[in-house]
Amino acid sequence: MNKNFISPMSDDFDEFPEISQADLNNSIRRRNFAHIEKKQNVNLALDADVIVWFKQKSGDEGFQSLINATLREAIVRKNGEW
Repeated sequence: MNKNFISPMSDDFDEFPEISQADLNNSIRRRNFAHIEKKQNVNLALDADVIVWFKQKSGDEGFQSLINATLREAIVRKNGEW
């Protein structure tokens, strides 16, 4: 940390709540995470009305995720499986 950095410090509050034994008992320990391929960025020219449609249908999910899911579904329909 920069020695010239000045930040107000206070012990009156903590950003993180205290964790109780009950919290630990209700927690889930995850092991052996499946490998997830990272998405690849591409530049793709789409018609404006297509983008508008996907944005309207996607809501909070995000239109790019909806386009990806739609393309994946088309592949499955065409090939029978992924």
